Amino acid sequence: MERITLDGILPSASGCNRGFYERINDMCLVKFKLDMGGLDRGLWCSWPDTSEIYEGLTNCTYQVASRMDCFWPNQMVDRFFMEIHRDFFRDCALTGRLLHEPPTSVLAPFIAVPVLVTLLMTALVVWRSKRTQGVL
Repeated sequence: MERITLDGILPSASGCNRGFYERINDMCLVKFKLDMGGLDRGLWCSWPDTSEIYEGLTNCTYQVASRMDCFWPNQMVDRFFMEIHRDFFRDCALTGRLLHEPPTSVLAPFIAVPVLVTLLMTALVVWRSKRTQGVL
């Protein structure tokens, strides 16, 4: 992955200069990439496995902003995290884990029971209607 650039944001509008970007990239992004690289890619969407790494990135951006007398969070930090999510978490579900089909042992009863109840109720209605026809 390439270096994250935040060219669309004017430093004067956010109260920080371009050095803020450089520090975040040099101090925070590099460590985050190393930590995520050490984690199996299949676990990137697992919040229990990535929360500590993500928290470290958040704390790092806060510390850099604090040392440079910048507000935190700010537009630059928001954009930085949007880029992080685009590069690392784009395939993750909103719940933080990938969605999968349930196992057949769970899915089959949820399909079979309504089908059987429908057939049973249909047979019961037909049987009752034929039975009352003979009585009348």
